[in-house]
Amino acid sequence: MHLTVYRDETGFTALRGEWNALLARSRFDTLFLTWEWQSTWWTYLGSGNLWLLAWRDDLGTLVGIAPLYLETTDSGERQLTVVGCLEVSDYLDVIVAADGEPEVYAAFLDWLGSQDAPPWDVLDLCNLPASSQSHRLLPELARARGYAVTTFEEDVCPIIDLPDSWEAYLALLDKKQRHEVRRKLRRAEAAGQVSWYIVDHTRDLQAEMDDFIELHRLSQPEKDQFMEPQMQRFFHAAARVALDAGWLQLSFLEVNGEKAAAMLCFDYANNILVYNSGYDPQRYSALSPGIVLLAYCIRHAIELGRAQFDFLQGDEVYKYRFGARQTKIYRTLITRPGAS
Repeated sequence: MHLTVYRDETGFTALRGEWNALLARSRFDTLFLTWEWQSTWWTYLGSGNLWLLAWRDDLGTLVGIAPLYLETTDSGERQLTVVGCLEVSDYLDVIVAADGEPEVYAAFLDWLGSQDAPPWDVLDLCNLPASSQSHRLLPELARARGYAVTTFEEDVCPIIDLPDSWEAYLALLDKKQRHEVRRKLRRAEAAGQVSWYIVDHTRDLQAEMDDFIELHRLSQPEKDQFMEPQMQRFFHAAARVALDAGWLQLSFLEVNGEKAAAMLCFDYANNILVYNSGYDPQRYSALSPGIVLLAYCIRHAIELGRAQFDFLQGDEVYKYRFGARQTKIYRTLITRPGAS
């Protein structure tokens, strides 16, 4: 096992050609761990010192990546955190080939305990999907080496397992919710000229994202506060790289030619990821434009033959009303021996 450590953005450049191929061989392939997302997050939201670790086997094949950054917390702890660990990345992990986890985790712990690692107190691996071995095997190996480890459920990601037709999907809902979906679709379509579209390369993505951000900010005071200028720049950049990669599914519902609701989704690895949304509560609220657009997006995902409609993090009631089941998100904290 051979380790290369990159201390700046040149690591992203060096690994670009192999990064996503390794991710596809991992236990959980997600957009939030792609080279595109990780490098964009670091460019626009990254802080502290980058420590990008890459392991290769004896044949030179890339078998593991640990994208980390080091910061000192307000309490004075020197914390290593996985790149992307803010609320904008719903799934994260160390990227490891599924058949090489014991070896890569052992090598990772070797590095953490060596003089080559920077002085650190806590390793924070957030937003781990249920299938990740970073909240199962890694804690076991770390405890055996004398580390204190805390693992806990951090959040949930409700997911709809999509059937092969719209009618089959509606049949999965309880009678009341099925009636509500059909009623709201009929009411919206009867109220005037209702249409929806998905942004593609023929449209001005900058302008479309500006409209999305405006609807996002209008929908809730918390979203308005969240979407400060730095976050707006990140959203624009993330949408651009996703569009170029063929993953972007930015949709709008229009009523009488005016944008009434928006949904920013990603179409990745045969799943639709529902990233964020917005609507104007002062206009067309009686038509429930957000719910109508959500129903259109679910129907479209079924028509595309996608396997899942993933609402990502958050246990909002509407997600379960639309037929989602709950999956768990975990967090692992590893504390260096002797750290306070």
